[in-house]
Amino acid sequence: MIAAAALAPDRSVLENVPLCRDVLTMLEILRALGVQAEFTAPGRLELDARQLTDHVAPYELCRQMRASIYVAGMLLARVGRAQVPLPGGCVIGSRPVDFHIRGFETLGAQVVTQHGFLKAYGPRLTAASYYVPRSSVGTTINLMLAASRTPGATVLQNAAREPEIVDTAVFLSLMGARVRGAGTSTITVEGTPSLRGATYSIIPDRIEAGTYLIAAAATHGDVLIEDLISEHVTALLAKLTEAGVAVASEPTGVRVRADADLRPVDVDTAPYPGFATDLHPQFAAMLAVAAGRSSVRETIFESRFGYVDELRRMGADIRVEGDRVIIAGVPHLSGAPVEAMDLRAGAALVVAGLEARGETQITRLESIDRGYEGLDQKLRALGARIERRPA
Repeated sequence: MIAAAALAPDRSVLENVPLCRDVLTMLEILRALGVQAEFTAPGRLELDARQLTDHVAPYELCRQMRASIYVAGMLLARVGRAQVPLPGGCVIGSRPVDFHIRGFETLGAQVVTQHGFLKAYGPRLTAASYYVPRSSVGTTINLMLAASRTPGATVLQNAAREPEIVDTAVFLSLMGARVRGAGTSTITVEGTPSLRGATYSIIPDRIEAGTYLIAAAATHGDVLIEDLISEHVTALLAKLTEAGVAVASEPTGVRVRADADLRPVDVDTAPYPGFATDLHPQFAAMLAVAAGRSSVRETIFESRFGYVDELRRMGADIRVEGDRVIIAGVPHLSGAPVEAMDLRAGAALVVAGLEARGETQITRLESIDRGYEGLDQKLRALGARIERRPA
């Protein structure tokens, strides 16, 4: 959404923006390109992209996060060229940019990868039809951005269906592009060179909310997650119910209550509307104390198991077998020093620390801070004994 706001030589306002590290990194990338950006109130971000002139994104910043690749589609649409470092982020499996490159080429851009950079040139992109491999979320969004200023109708087949895709489509439509079919497997974007700024409030973060739902269930809590759109986490709510957790959609959000012992369940991650891969580690941490045998099969990222050894340190009976983890629930976990190997693995260790006996010390908090704003403060408000300590 932040990258999309820079498509128009105008001012835009985004509301409900979290103050997390990835957001701050993306803002620094845009500032390096000439965009003015500042928070004018909690959650309210104002962007002025009238002075965007540069097309070379800074290496050190882009290497910190996967979503930096979105500036490639934005720059191609806005200035007709882009030089963007191949992105970094969590080491959870192969996430090549080949799908993005083929999509840009389909729109008429010349693209090469040299010396760690994606270099694209396309002063006159043309509308086309493109089949999105593996329903890639990143590819779908990047091509929506590139097509938003491309005359004609660009059709994305096998497009991702995630709520974030729909939200981006609504924002682009407010800016002047015509986007149809978002939320289905076929998206049509009719671009226009004259995009304008817009004001928009971003949907609640379903992964952050899901983490709190899982933490509440793991600690036998009774928690209302305000503002969560229940339809965005249907698969998670179904699996929590299967595990014996009481789930209720209320006018102000979603409430979970876990009065009884957790039951074991089997989970397969899948693209939306399936069970989100970004909730896999947290859910596995919860299942570590469910009586019986559970499994989580990972179908998206082959290296999403960086949390397993850390849970073992805490006494979990968990092992990796091929593309799945097998979990034999234990009566309780024990606090231990552990390391957040990536963003969602770090969130899983927080869940494990909340349900463990004794003190758990988690290092590499910068991984967690990438995607959660005030995680410790929100959990303290729910009664957790959690604090940040100087390194």
